[in-house]
Amino acid sequence: MRAALALLVSLVVLAAVPVRGEPLPVVEDVEYQPLAAQARRVVTALEEMLGVPLAPQRKKAFQQALREPDPKKAVVAIQRVLDPLCLAGVNINPESRVKVQRGPAPARLVQHGWSVFLIKVHNEAGVTSALRCYSPNARPLRGSTGRPRPPKADFDPREQWLAIEQFRRQPLNPRLSGLEVEYRIVSLYSRDAGKREAKLLFDVGQGTQDLGFRNELNVLFTCRPAVPVVLEVLDHDGTPTTGQFIFRDAQGRVYPSRARRLAPDFFFHDQIYRHHGESVLLPPGRYTVTFTRGPEYLIQQRTIHVPEKGPHVERFRLKRWIHMAARGWYSGDHHVHAAGCKHYDVPSQGVEPEHMMRHVLGEDLNVGCVLSWGPCWYYQKQFFSGGVHPLSTARYVMRYDVEVSGFPSSHAGHLVLLRLKEDDYPGTTEIEQWPSWDLPILRWAKSQGGVVGFAHSGWGLRIPSNKLPSYEMPPFDGIGANEYIVDVALGACDFISTVDTPAPWELNIWYHTLNCGMTCRISGETDFPCIYGQRVGLGRVYVKMPPDKPPSDYDTWVLGLRDGRSYVSDGLSHLFDFSVNGLGVGEPGHQGKPSLLVVDSGRELTVRVNAAALLAEKPQEHIRNKPLDQKPYWHVERARVGDSRRVPVELVVNGRAVARQEIEADGTVHQVQFRYRPKRSCWVAVRIYPSSHTNPVFVHVDGKPIRASRRSALWCLKAVDVCWRSKSPRIRPREREVARRAYEQARAIYRRIVEESYDDTGGE
Repeated sequence: MRAALALLVSLVVLAAVPVRGEPLPVVEDVEYQPLAAQARRVVTALEEMLGVPLAPQRKKAFQQALREPDPKKAVVAIQRVLDPLCLAGVNINPESRVKVQRGPAPARLVQHGWSVFLIKVHNEAGVTSALRCYSPNARPLRGSTGRPRPPKADFDPREQWLAIEQFRRQPLNPRLSGLEVEYRIVSLYSRDAGKREAKLLFDVGQGTQDLGFRNELNVLFTCRPAVPVVLEVLDHDGTPTTGQFIFRDAQGRVYPSRARRLAPDFFFHDQIYRHHGESVLLPPGRYTVTFTRGPEYLIQQRTIHVPEKGPHVERFRLKRWIHMAARGWYSGDHHVHAAGCKHYDVPSQGVEPEHMMRHVLGEDLNVGCVLSWGPCWYYQKQFFSGGVHPLSTARYVMRYDVEVSGFPSSHAGHLVLLRLKEDDYPGTTEIEQWPSWDLPILRWAKSQGGVVGFAHSGWGLRIPSNKLPSYEMPPFDGIGANEYIVDVALGACDFISTVDTPAPWELNIWYHTLNCGMTCRISGETDFPCIYGQRVGLGRVYVKMPPDKPPSDYDTWVLGLRDGRSYVSDGLSHLFDFSVNGLGVGEPGHQGKPSLLVVDSGRELTVRVNAAALLAEKPQEHIRNKPLDQKPYWHVERARVGDSRRVPVELVVNGRAVARQEIEADGTVHQVQFRYRPKRSCWVAVRIYPSSHTNPVFVHVDGKPIRASRRSALWCLKAVDVCWRSKSPRIRPREREVARRAYEQARAIYRRIVEESYDDTGGE
């Protein structure tokens, strides 16, 4: 009995206890053999699948019932054993109308835990469809599309305290068998403690409900409080911190239940985040706990036992495999949302800053940029201040800024606007009044010192080939870096975002514009939770902070992003301290320009980078075998060499890998060096594809600008035309002439670059 209680505490329901409901009628007109077979499978499911075996006395009575030689007496005996475990009895009359009555099982639940009940079905109609049990107190959070259901106007979260899970797996059948009597299993979860009433409804298909609400059952439950489990969360160095935790029971169910979570715990996550000294409410029992803190930490797992009474304390010591901030490289995700997409019952409002800060801390993300956008604009913009949020700490910074998404210009590409002083476009009071193309917005944001770029860059830039660079022409029909092809030529774009869309689509347009001498950088983002809902910082950018600047200096960090003193990564591989002939990426070079190196013709380049990666010892086939246009788009597993634990570090010059070295992806830092003698001006970068990528160092041979490829310049020139055909119909008529002139100006720039570029049109 005690062992079963340690599993779910659901044996309180299944044990021999005084009857507090109503006896259910015994159905004698049913054959013994199929009833016994179904009853055996129910008991097996309780014991082996749900971990809630019958109490010893009841199990003995069940075995005796099966041995009863008289089939009619055995039919009655089986029902006498199982009926007391039934929360409800469902009757399906010959016309397939469903009505329900209260069963004998005590209406007892446990807070934040699952309690198991039986449902007795008297099936006079021989129905073989699925029995459905549902409740207005357990409102489904997801519709058939997988998206959150919109809340009703009268939605009260206090009433949504229940979750229902019907067991339909083996050894049971998913549907009713048609037998006159059978038993089904239902598990109920309570978010709350105390007394709570639930309305339970049953049917076997649309229109089968009996008249007069007789398919409804109102039950007053007593919900026993869960045990507070205090979590002592210690970092690798023993200091208190914030950790990520996943609690699972023996059936693999996640606690607290995702269906009934309230912020700061998100229903679309398995994990929760807790600061040192905070607690989680768990029913007594045994749990497997997975804990970590972002991709720089090892994922650990252990078992805990929650006693009958609390509070109970558990200590968790986190372990790192690498510590980039200690090396001066600070991580950030510049594209995080607190509302819209998956965020809770009112996506137009979302969650509060303290909830988002918890996720930033729990993923060891040094900088989190929370962007207000169309669906939540009027609510979330209240948190914009033009500076870092007061919840920021000495090492972890959060700032509210803007994504231009859901605005009139969104068709041309969504924009990320960072470091704004003012978040309303001049002369506007509503987002519908903003410009209907991107260039005016980018210039306005830069005029106030903003750092600007394109979000989820690959959308609209799909190409059939995975080759880089590719000369295939994308349709420019999406919301990624589409108008970028114009804006970068006019000097209005600081960065292009990567990691959250397919790598070939993102990098191809960037490589082509770099070959034309543009100096736009790349950054890493997640677009949480719209593209990636698993966690913030799944895609990130690491910026080198000068030793004389504090880690919390947001302005220095975001200007480092602008200047390319950075690399992008999934957090599972790292390319840091990248330099060419001693010039560090993003550092002032010739005439003080970041990353600009001038060398004499014929001089050899020495390229150095520190590289590290962490791969599981065995290949993760479900990741590496996926096409590059399927998530996860960037992941170190995709870079694995064969079945080894090695990944290639590639030297990239003008968009082509010209050399490579393999490193062991065991978490060790490797000093990698390349030598390369350029024939002409070029840009140089290093990548572990598709997992991490440095920003470039621009090498001007004999002081000449980069004009690396006439084919790239011709591609860009044609791309302007394709983009115009796609976007101009949605630019307002009164703005279209100004836009047309800007596009023509970009064409003129690319035409000049075509004439100045190295002629590689004869082949690749």
